[in-house]
Amino acid sequence: SGKAGGVFLVLATQGVVLAAYFTARWALTRLWPPLGFILDVALLYSLLALKDLIVHVGVVAGAVEGADFSEARLALSRVVGRDTACLSGEALCRGAVETMAENFVDGFFSPLFWYILGGALGFCFFGFPPIPAGVGAMLFFKAASTLDSMVGYKSPELLSFGWAGARLDDGMNFIPARLSLPLLTLGAWASRLHPLRGFRVALRDRLKHDSPNAGHAEAFFSGALGVRLGGPTSYGGEEKDKAWLGAEFGDPDPGHIRAAERLVYRSGWMAVIVSMGLILVGFR
Repeated sequence: SGKAGGVFLVLATQGVVLAAYFTARWALTRLWPPLGFILDVALLYSLLALKDLIVHVGVVAGAVEGADFSEARLALSRVVGRDTACLSGEALCRGAVETMAENFVDGFFSPLFWYILGGALGFCFFGFPPIPAGVGAMLFFKAASTLDSMVGYKSPELLSFGWAGARLDDGMNFIPARLSLPLLTLGAWASRLHPLRGFRVALRDRLKHDSPNAGHAEAFFSGALGVRLGGPTSYGGEEKDKAWLGAEFGDPDPGHIRAAERLVYRSGWMAVIVSMGLILVGFR
């Protein structure tokens, strides 16, 4: 129990995840060499969860557009931790935009970042093949993210036990959260939104969020879309007085969710293009 138990949980989970991957890859490569590469591609496809995010949040937008608030609340409850049973249409849209902003970083860009960095460090310093080294780093990050989602809550039961998982997740998202701002700026420009306003609001409001990382992308989305995010939110029946991001704007509607989908999609492509450019420069 306590912090010691939480540290053991992190070490055991990461050890099992990495051992399972490298053992499976070794066995498949021994059986037939291309099978190891197929495993890597399958994991890369699975762990870069961009389309899945857009599909899930799109259900919320469609339900609100059709005034089916029960379906919208159910759909949003599948992708957020907040209470959704009594949310209004505006609050449903706000939750959908917020989760898209936050999960652009920890669901897509951070895994991509650790794949690139892990592959580069493994190859340059230890002579490992870059693809399995990158996949291993990505799995390490996703295990940390999952631990934070499962036990990283500030409840009396989990405050100490989830501390190690939450801090590991915070540390691994720290750099990607900040690097996401120039990529989101490019994505907002490609989406014909307001990239400069998004960047300005992000610089102003990003540290108002309780999380050291989530506020960066959320504040950018607020400015780029011209909507306010955050505000009082209920978790587990307890009201939490979160700060407003972009307080000068109005509440989002389903159209803003659709615009956020475009922003996430095009920013994701910008991240891939920039990453590919860095890889090509590195190998050159």
